[in-house]
Amino acid sequence: MRTIAPSRALKPALAGLFLSVFLAMLDAQVVATALPRIAAEFGGTGAYAWVTTAYLLAGSATAPLYGKLGDVLGRKRVLLGALALFLLGSLACGLAPSAAFLIAGRVLQGAGSGGLFVSVGASLGEMFSPREGAKYFGWFSICFAVASLAGPVVGGLLTGLAGWRSIFLVNLPLGLVALACLRKLELSTRRREAPFDFAGVLLLGSAITGFTLLTPWSVALGAAAAAVFVVVERRAAAPVLPLRLFRDRTFTVSVLLSVLAGFAFLGSVNYIAVLLQADAGPAEGGLRLLPMTLAVSVASVVASKVIARTGAYRWAPRSSMALGLLAVLGLLTLHGLPQVLACLVVFGCAAGLNLQVLAMATQNTAPAADRGAVAAGVNLARALGSALGPVALGFAYHAGTHGVFLALLPVLALGLVTAFALPHVPLSRSENPR
Repeated sequence: MRTIAPSRALKPALAGLFLSVFLAMLDAQVVATALPRIAAEFGGTGAYAWVTTAYLLAGSATAPLYGKLGDVLGRKRVLLGALALFLLGSLACGLAPSAAFLIAGRVLQGAGSGGLFVSVGASLGEMFSPREGAKYFGWFSICFAVASLAGPVVGGLLTGLAGWRSIFLVNLPLGLVALACLRKLELSTRRREAPFDFAGVLLLGSAITGFTLLTPWSVALGAAAAAVFVVVERRAAAPVLPLRLFRDRTFTVSVLLSVLAGFAFLGSVNYIAVLLQADAGPAEGGLRLLPMTLAVSVASVVASKVIARTGAYRWAPRSSMALGLLAVLGLLTLHGLPQVLACLVVFGCAAGLNLQVLAMATQNTAPAADRGAVAAGVNLARALGSALGPVALGFAYHAGTHGVFLALLPVLALGLVTAFALPHVPLSRSENPR
């Protein structure tokens, strides 16, 4: 059941939602090809990994916070606030006088992006029934996938044409368009009075940061924060991520699959770009990414249409992990550009089948009051996987891209086994009233 009233407001509202997601995901990848120019201007390279890491960490750490705020304050106002914060961070990055200022701007950007991913997914869950919303989640995943794959190419082109600051400043006019479109968004403005779980937010953010940095000390601190988080959340009156959600097997399995999918399909993008640029420049390497990008889009559209028509979705994550395994095995054994591109097309199909299916599955079984928390949990899991992927695969990269693909095999195999544990709960044609 739609909660957006006039049909004429639907298209601009959806355009604002999808443009917001596109911008947030684009900025996760767009800086990779601009870093040499940034280092040349500010001098040195020691801190520049933080230009990417700060964005991912801030987005991951704030996702549960936005989910809870949206449930309490109403989705629209939280979404608009997240977009405004993202644009403020973009302006700070574009005008940054130093590397430290740039990294601080990336923290602001990332904090806004966490709210955009969560709020857009939860808004779609409020606007449509699970069955009707399947096709719109398909468009969500297309924006997400195309932005993630096109990021390095767009960053290289903008940096070459207008300088590295343009990759941040271009967000401002596009973001203002998104803000104007989102004014048409009509959602419930309910307000639920509840004590805010500051301790839960702090502990969860600490745990995410520790696990993402992936050093012995950080992992130990992250594990300690996670243990204390579980104890605190059991007693919290209004937990930021209710642990009772994990009693739902659909949610638990979807969270694990989201981590694995983020690790395999998003965490490997930069290494695939390196592979395709081995004997070509950035522009030609970007063109070689196009078949995989198109495969992501086509697979996502087809999956969303099939799911909307049938209400069945378990086949998608199973097929995704199986195709991912086949593609990686091909990349390990086949040689020559045509064969590599063919394998990457299969890999793109695998990614397209997985991106938003899990969000739909959890929205289908979640109580209406927990819709934001559920969306935050799945987005947090995917963001955590996509942040862990580049770091963990970086160790395998010492053996070249061959080592990266070899490391992906057990991840995808575990994903395939996990996908078969996803329960069968057909998508409902009406809103979940629980």
